[in-house]
Amino acid sequence: MALNYIWIFFFVVAFIIGLVKLIFFGDMTIFSEMMNSTFEMSKTGFEISLGLTGVLTLWMGIMKIGEKGGVVRVFSRLVGPFFNKLFPSLGKDHPAYGSIMMNIAANMLNLDNAATPMGLKAMKEMQESNPSPDTASDAQIMFLVLNASGLTIIPISIMVYRAQMGAVNPSDIFIPILLATFFSTLAGLISVAWHQKINLLDKTILSYLGGMTAFIAAIIWFFSGLEKDQIQIVSSVASNLIIFSVIISFILLALRKKVNVYDAFIEGAKEGFGTAVMIIPYLIAILVAIGVFRTSGAMEWFISGISWGFQQLGINTDFITALPTALMKPLSGSGARGMMVDTMKTYGADSFAGRVACTIQGSADTTFYILAVYFGSVGIKNTRYALTSALIADFTGMVAAILIAYLFFH
Repeated sequence: MALNYIWIFFFVVAFIIGLVKLIFFGDMTIFSEMMNSTFEMSKTGFEISLGLTGVLTLWMGIMKIGEKGGVVRVFSRLVGPFFNKLFPSLGKDHPAYGSIMMNIAANMLNLDNAATPMGLKAMKEMQESNPSPDTASDAQIMFLVLNASGLTIIPISIMVYRAQMGAVNPSDIFIPILLATFFSTLAGLISVAWHQKINLLDKTILSYLGGMTAFIAAIIWFFSGLEKDQIQIVSSVASNLIIFSVIISFILLALRKKVNVYDAFIEGAKEGFGTAVMIIPYLIAILVAIGVFRTSGAMEWFISGISWGFQQLGINTDFITALPTALMKPLSGSGARGMMVDTMKTYGADSFAGRVACTIQGSADTTFYILAVYFGSVGIKNTRYALTSALIADFTGMVAAILIAYLFFH
């Protein structure tokens, strides 16, 4: 589904609900609040884009150093067989492989500021070989869905929020989040593979996926034996050490090839600045639509309907109070974060609802934000089945998070 239809849907539904509230409930302020949200979200979209400018400039400069130093060839050798199976349309030595791998690695370490520039770099490189510039290619869809599924090994930010809200053991959601996000990623991968007729039973794919599963199991085993304070210290140190080591490695590779490191950085940095400016209209468009949809009360009405439905079926509804986080997560990362914090503040950080909200928050990424920023950065308007597959990953992550939370905390 193209972003055009999503954008229209949010506005039309918000307008209808606003009219209902005005006519039948006498809410004289609803349209004023909805209009205020358009200005607020426009400002937010610009501020996000402005904040990305410096980071994009830095990391695209670093990526250009790595590219000229030959890092693409190194990564291609390491993961080439696997990516050749997942991205068959890119061929064996496509320059996007290095950026794709770095982006996925940064996401797994919960390093958002480093992941986004690398992701945009990968999307731009894939766009150069896209036969239809305004339509998402198979490779771009696979990459976007893997991003939207949000595979995260160390959810440090969520643990920090839990600590701030007074949780006795902020890291008790570590293993549940890791399990939930793994199921989300697997669902997204299967969905895209089905559309693109990729054989996931291929020996190469199975061996890489098996290795990833073993690696995640080892991470779970290691961190489950640490105290909560140690988890935060070790994960923080390891994450920053890995990223800084990557920068040094890129520089050394470039020096080895006698590349002018400074000039290479400037060249890439200029591209980063241009990309950040290009994102602004796309990001503001989707954030304004989301803000109006949220302010109209559509989200609240939807949740009430879900709660009533589960009650009629006789299903335990203790998780319902955490659903705002789940429903907001695909739409707005900051909105979902706010919902998570509000749930912990209202019911307690160590309440079942608080823990469910945290597990959901870490189970997937912000689909519509990623769709707007990544596809917007290269001018893609027809997203094909990217949104459907990403939402399948989101839904799977949400269901897994709820079920796993019942297993661990209820």
